[in-house]
This record gives sequence, structure tokens and C-alpha cells, in this order.
Amino acid sequence: MSAITPQRRRVEIESLMSGQTEVDIQSLALHFGVSEMTIRRDLGTLEEEGIVRRLVGGRALLLDAKSREPALSTRAQAAHETKAHIGRAVADLLIDDEVVFIDGGSTALAVAHALRGTGKRLTVLTRSLLVAGELAEESSVEIFMLGGRVKSSEMLTTSSTMSDDLRHYNVDSYVMGISGVHPTRGLTDYDPDESAGKRLALERSDRVILVADHSKLGRVLMSRVAAVDDIDVLVTDSDHEVLASMPAALNVVIVEPPQ
Repeated sequence: MSAITPQRRRVEIESLMSGQTEVDIQSLALHFGVSEMTIRRDLGTLEEEGIVRRLVGGRALLLDAKSREPALSTRAQAAHETKAHIGRAVADLLIDDEVVFIDGGSTALAVAHALRGTGKRLTVLTRSLLVAGELAEESSVEIFMLGGRVKSSEMLTTSSTMSDDLRHYNVDSYVMGISGVHPTRGLTDYDPDESAGKRLALERSDRVILVADHSKLGRVLMSRVAAVDDIDVLVTDSDHEVLASMPAALNVVIVEPPQ
């Protein structure tokens, strides 16, 4: 395997563990072509960040996968090119003069990035400071930033449904980010407050475009948001076996994987 930075390697270690929960140091050292001491240092850093717990016998355990959300910086680096492809596909689905609500999260942020330079005339509602920043210099985009408590780990605002500014708007398209997509257990996420905001966005929107890379498919997290039937379009990067069990009415757009 070609040399990668320690930060990138730790991102990939966490991604590997999301699929198998527990790993051993020797296997990781062979996988990345580095020494076991290097992997021990990586796991030590991940343990300090509350992501893993090291066990006796050279093993490590992923902590509390259903309720502990990885850092936004970690998620933004993971599958960066894939998310960029998804972002461009969603940007193509949006048309001039739409009112669009764009979620927080790394994949929704990729959509905002993909809109830059397109010249599309849009009114964008968002809770994400990062989405607002991506589009701030686009003269064809009018931005409405929804208020509330700032969740610094995500750089977005959250508020109770009863006082949420979004109640006062009607939306043409909702670009929805999510952490878990399961055909029977629905759309799930880590944070109940964010989940409540997503449910309100679903109610206020005519069309729901869900953005989810392959790592989200088949996952079930702590907080249920909605049923798969509540979305109109799923944009993803993989013909995952989970897609075979999705409702027939769901429009699935599969983007080409990066070369």
C-alpha cells in the first residue's frame, strides 16, 4: 500500500472498524504496510479521541457505534472523492429558482461545494455554517441561515421543533444527509436533536433527495428519523445489496465510482 499520512491512516482504521467492530494490531500493520508500533500509536490517538478502546492481546474495540458520531473532519476526509461525485450528481438535479434546504454533514457539504460556479439561481436554507460559507460568494444564490444553538462539532445550529425557523418556510427540494439507511428500520442518525430537525425538514419539503455513500447503507444508528418511504431520490455510489430491498417507487441514482 502506498504511503499515507498518519491522519489519513487513522481515518481508514476507523472506517475498517465500522464494518467489523474489533481489529488486531498485527492485521492492521500488514494491511497498511507499517510497523506494529506505528499502529499502536495510531490506536493510542484514536483512544484519546474516544473512538476506540485498546484491549489486551493487541486488539482494539470500536466504541459505542450507534450513538457516537465521528468528527466532521474525519467524515469529510473519508471517501472524499466519492462524496464529490455524489455532490455533483445532486447539483445536476437542482433547477433554477428552487428553494433548497441543505443539511449539515460532510456529504451535504459536498453538494454545496459542487454548486459553486454553476450559476444556478437558488434560494438556500441551511443550518450549516459550512454550507453557508461554501455558497457565500455565489451571486446567484440567496442564503437563509436558520438560527439556534450552535453544535460546534458539526458547525450547524440545532433548535427544538416548536421554535424552529424552518416552520415558516416551504421548500422545493431537501438535500438530506443521514448516517444510516436500512430498508426496514429506516433512516437513522446519532443525535436526537438533529433527527427532530430532519423530520421537520421532511414535512416542509416537496421533494427529498437523500445523499448517502456506501458506508451508510445497511447501518442502523440510535435515533430514528423516518422511513425509507419518506424520501423521493437516493443518490449513492454503490449498487449495494441493501438497494434491492428498497421500495420500488424510490428513484435511486448511482454515481460512477472515482477512477
